[in-house]
Amino acid sequence: MMKKMSMSTSKTSLVLFLCQIISALDVPLDSKLLEELSQPPTITQQSPKDYIVDPRENIVIQCEAKGKPPPSFSWTRNGTHFDIDKDAQVTMKPNSGTLVINIMNGGKAEAYEGVYQCTARNERGAAVSNNIVIRPSRSPLWTKEKLEPNHVREGDSLVLHCRPPVGLPPPIIFWMDNAFQRLPQSERVSQGLNGDLYFSNVQPEDTREDYICYARFNHTQTIQQKQPISVKVFSTKPVTERQPVLLTPTGSTSTKVELRGNVLLLECIAAGLPTPVIRWIKEGGELPANRTFFENFKKTLKIIDVSEADSGNYKCIARNALGSVHHVISVTVKAAPYWITAPRNLVLSPGEDGTLICRANGSPKPSISWLANGVPIAIAPEDPSRKVDGDTIIFSHVQERSSAVYQCNASNEYGYLLANAFVNVLAEPPRILTPANKLYQVIADSPALLDCAYFGSPKPEIEWFKGVKGSILRGNEYVFHDNGTLEIPVAQKSNAGTYTCVARNELGKIQNEVQLEIKDPTMIIKQPEYKVIQRYGQVSFECIIKHDSTLLPTVTWLKDNDELPDDERFLVGKDNLTIMNVTDKDDGTYTCIVNTTLDSVSASAVLTVVAAPPTPAIIYARPNPPFDLELTGQLERSIDLSWIPGDENNSPITSFVVEFEDALHEPGVWRYQTEVPGTQTMAQLKLSPYVNYSFRVIAVNRIGRSQPSEPSEQYLTKSASPDENPANVQGIGSEPDNLVITWEPLKGFQSNGPGLQYKVSWRQKDVDDEWTSVIVANVSKYIVSGTPTFVPYEVKVQALNDLGYAPEPSEVIGHSGEDLPMVAPGNVQVHVINSTLAKVHWDPVPLKSVRGHLQGYKVYYWKVQSLSRRSRRHIEKKILTFRGNKTFGMLPGLEPYSSYKLNVRVVNGKGEGPASPDKVFKTPEGVPSSPSFLKITNPTLDSLTLEWGSPTHPNGVLTSYTLKFQPINNTHELGPLVEIRIPANESSLILKNLNYSTRYKFYFNAQTSVGSGSQITEEAVTIMDEAGILRPAVGAGKAMASRQVDIATQGWFIGLMCAVALLILILLIVCFIRRNKGGKYPVKEKEDAHADPEIQPMKEDDGTFGEYSDAEDHKPLKKGSRTPSDRTVKKEDSDDSLVDYGEGVNGQFNEDGSFIGQYSGKKEKEPAEGNESSEAPSPVNAMNSFV
Repeated sequence: MMKKMSMSTSKTSLVLFLCQIISALDVPLDSKLLEELSQPPTITQQSPKDYIVDPRENIVIQCEAKGKPPPSFSWTRNGTHFDIDKDAQVTMKPNSGTLVINIMNGGKAEAYEGVYQCTARNERGAAVSNNIVIRPSRSPLWTKEKLEPNHVREGDSLVLHCRPPVGLPPPIIFWMDNAFQRLPQSERVSQGLNGDLYFSNVQPEDTREDYICYARFNHTQTIQQKQPISVKVFSTKPVTERQPVLLTPTGSTSTKVELRGNVLLLECIAAGLPTPVIRWIKEGGELPANRTFFENFKKTLKIIDVSEADSGNYKCIARNALGSVHHVISVTVKAAPYWITAPRNLVLSPGEDGTLICRANGSPKPSISWLANGVPIAIAPEDPSRKVDGDTIIFSHVQERSSAVYQCNASNEYGYLLANAFVNVLAEPPRILTPANKLYQVIADSPALLDCAYFGSPKPEIEWFKGVKGSILRGNEYVFHDNGTLEIPVAQKSNAGTYTCVARNELGKIQNEVQLEIKDPTMIIKQPEYKVIQRYGQVSFECIIKHDSTLLPTVTWLKDNDELPDDERFLVGKDNLTIMNVTDKDDGTYTCIVNTTLDSVSASAVLTVVAAPPTPAIIYARPNPPFDLELTGQLERSIDLSWIPGDENNSPITSFVVEFEDALHEPGVWRYQTEVPGTQTMAQLKLSPYVNYSFRVIAVNRIGRSQPSEPSEQYLTKSASPDENPANVQGIGSEPDNLVITWEPLKGFQSNGPGLQYKVSWRQKDVDDEWTSVIVANVSKYIVSGTPTFVPYEVKVQALNDLGYAPEPSEVIGHSGEDLPMVAPGNVQVHVINSTLAKVHWDPVPLKSVRGHLQGYKVYYWKVQSLSRRSRRHIEKKILTFRGNKTFGMLPGLEPYSSYKLNVRVVNGKGEGPASPDKVFKTPEGVPSSPSFLKITNPTLDSLTLEWGSPTHPNGVLTSYTLKFQPINNTHELGPLVEIRIPANESSLILKNLNYSTRYKFYFNAQTSVGSGSQITEEAVTIMDEAGILRPAVGAGKAMASRQVDIATQGWFIGLMCAVALLILILLIVCFIRRNKGGKYPVKEKEDAHADPEIQPMKEDDGTFGEYSDAEDHKPLKKGSRTPSDRTVKKEDSDDSLVDYGEGVNGQFNEDGSFIGQYSGKKEKEPAEGNESSEAPSPVNAMNSFV
């Protein structure tokens, strides 16, 4: 007996027909078996329930069914039998139940209005179709009416009524003018759902006489026109503004009922001046995200795919600057019946049990009724095996006569559902579907799966035997699958042989034999080994195998997991691979792969190429160009080119490069043709049609390339149709309603002949459309207009010329143009992580609403106000972009204790979609910034006044300030630290009980409930006591304390004071003598009028005095001057001098000898630099007090 070879079960997908372990049978999808089994009728195709037909065309009412034997068909009309044989206009298609009513040859569609139902019947039962209501479409004319002109005052509202004729189906309404141009609509002027044209307020430009309402009846492709309406607007000054009033709907409330799954449309149109703006809300809830759309300038609320959850009160609010008005629409969503569990066909064996379940839901809840073979089950023939329990029929101990088709009808006031489900009781002896004597071949130690696909009713039992008279197989070494398959998990040589599968039930028994062969595994007994070879040497890899004698192995060699180079140096033998004249590019991994029909093995080795040993210096150069090029063997698509190599110049020629010139299309341009090994001096060249060829050859060695040879003679090939089509074909829309098809045009030599053109074809993907094609030339782009927005298209571009077409091109998938997304992301949620970071989540936008390639989402967020200052500022929006279909993102860099808003928008290639509703979130408090300033003023002996500014960024509610300070001594050491807590509403503080003439360092910061902010530091010095002579410098201190010296205790200072006292004493003596000679000299009065000169503060670095300015000269103080090293005061540094009182050069006296100059014309002294404290007595005045 012939044995059928098969692949190993490990490589072949097995069709395992699993029998359900339940009461119902599962019929295998075997075409021969299905043709033999009896089956009740099943309706496969029928016309829609509400069937509106064109009264000008034949009426076709579909009814197709299948069954075994093939079913017969009958019809009822309006509940009674429809005898089609008595009506010459009605025919039924052969082998079908489809009716054709001939209207085009005299019949009238109105005569065939009614409710039709089809019944398909055979010996096993009867299936029925839905009730098909036939109604011809109607497009009646507009009734004649006299239309008076509308005279309207500017600013008033106006409604132009359309009132179209009632048609079937209802017409589509639109307004146009006499020029057939659509009338512009806006927030002020718009068309309502009923077709009327509403003006919220009329303007002078609304005056016209051609407001025309059109009704388009799509079913009959007709358009009806209403008589033109005239509107004249007269102006009155001033125009009175009016608060909103609703034009539709009227009143404050209304109701609306919509069915589940439909589109809910709610409308509010308002009058008013200025034009009101409409806003929609749902009381006690939110509008459903991703299903809500606003149309007609937000006057229409549209919710798609409504469900019971969408019931509720919807409020529209119309608002302008003068007020608002609202209307509440109470929406109730009802539901026509819809399936929860539709009844399914049931195949049973005699004596088995089963159930048919029919469960539906709706609002109101639908009632369930059963029919048997199209007859109400209450009056159908009785079946003792059948029991009806509400929505379930229970079958017990069925017999063949129990076969029937049952109809379940679920209906309420909004519609009905009708489903057919048959009960097919089969009594069939066992059948084995696996071919007889099927051969299975398995490698040893691999699993073996032996099939025994079967069918029978009742379900057969399966047993396996080995050998013709062997015992039944049992034990752990076998696995028995429910579908009849026998599995041997680890097949051994001893498992080879004949296996018998036996299927039996009460109606019979059948068996089938299959063959199992166990093969030896394929092995590589000598593997290739790692090799190191010098350049230009020879290397060989071995691959010796052992395999089953009945299997034919094939050996394949790979280099770096790719095919071997197409090079004659690579020689593949039976058991080895040899590489001649090894070069650096031969370096890599070589793999030997052995395949049989049942298994595969492989082994690899690495080849490393190294440099050859050094040789005496030889001059290497590029080769000389080849010469004597000759063309032979000229054919239409090939030619032989031969040449003589030039001198190789001590470096072997590794290859020859052949180039060609096309003098017909690209004269002067040389292109690569092929490359052959350096051992060849001839090449067979493939040619293209319609090319005027010239060839040249370039020799290559390891030094470089030679100069090209002289060109060969020219050879012109004949024309032919193109061999290839344009590459890089793309279909990308540039606008929402177009598709731009682009391609890379063929080069001249690819045209294969004159008259190159392109056939551009396209059709919408997944739609049963024919290809649309155009033929273009000299372009690489074609634009298809009028396409739907962003739908996939199949696109192909085929080249053709005067001799014919190129091969059929492959199709590419493109998309028509993108448009802005329609829907905003929904369910936007913000989770505040800390005071500067938040995480935002959103629901992705449905891909259909993206209307383009989804590029990502943009999050717009901005700070509304700081919660600590309650002051608004300029809003600076920030944008974060999240690529791809990401549904969350982090918002960094937020300001603490602030109120933010954000929204999310989806982005496609066209741009951004609408923004989601603004989401408000607040950041918690953080630590504040440092105080804006710290100023220390009014130093006294034991106190300092501190003033400060609140932090620029409080980042929360300030709870207090913390002041820390400590003294700094002369050695720059820090003293004990004192800390003071200050209420947050204070802005100054007087520190008392401080040490005089002491430098203090201050640390100041602010606190919120979160913690302390960064601190600001300053330094200041208290002034000396009354014995001191200097005022301290108070200002912004440094971190390192400046050195301070108590000069009153210094020896040099005491000596200086004594010298000054002596000079003053001498001056008084001289003045006394001069007074006695020249009369009275009122020195005392002069001195009383003489203001104490100011002094510079002691230098911070060394404690020396600054220079003192002469009062008359009124010069600015010199900076950086120092006292002499001998600690004496120079003459010019003194506040007073003998010139002022004696015979100095600059001294001047009155007639009575009194001194003038310093004591006359005295100017107000300028304050000393850097001294902001109160004036201290000068050293000179201090000494005067002693005299």
